[in-house]
Amino acid sequence: MDWSHYRFRTVWTLPAPPAVVYDVLEHAEDYPRWWPQVREVHRLDDTSGLVRIRALLPYELTFTAREVRRDAAAGVLEIAMTGDLEGWARWTLTPDGTGTRVRYDQVVDVHKPLLRRLAVPGRPVFRANHRLMMRAGRRGLAAHLEAV
Repeated sequence: MDWSHYRFRTVWTLPAPPAVVYDVLEHAEDYPRWWPQVREVHRLDDTSGLVRIRALLPYELTFTAREVRRDAAAGVLEIAMTGDLEGWARWTLTPDGTGTRVRYDQVVDVHKPLLRRLAVPGRPVFRANHRLMMRAGRRGLAAHLEAV
């Protein structure tokens, strides 16, 4: 088993319609406004940007995100990641009553040397750190949607 390989799936339910949620999620450069752990998104060109994140644990991850799929009709946004994280992430939005079911899937290999060295003993803590980051993201997005 590669202890630096991770698969994550997070599901959120939000009270806003899918088109509204999609509109917010497709503007990644605005994530730092509502998602505290996304510290910076610097657009490099029309389809890629440099992303810097830091959750509860005292380390940052920096990666280049490149758009792979942007399909508003299907409710899908997908990126490829290179840098401290190598892999992909995908938002999938579906109607849920008058709101939206948001599914976030991510499959990555961690390349940051410190995290690779701590991969075996740190794995449960790293996974918990990710859960906390996603929980904060849901809260931030919900508050942002209320203000829109």
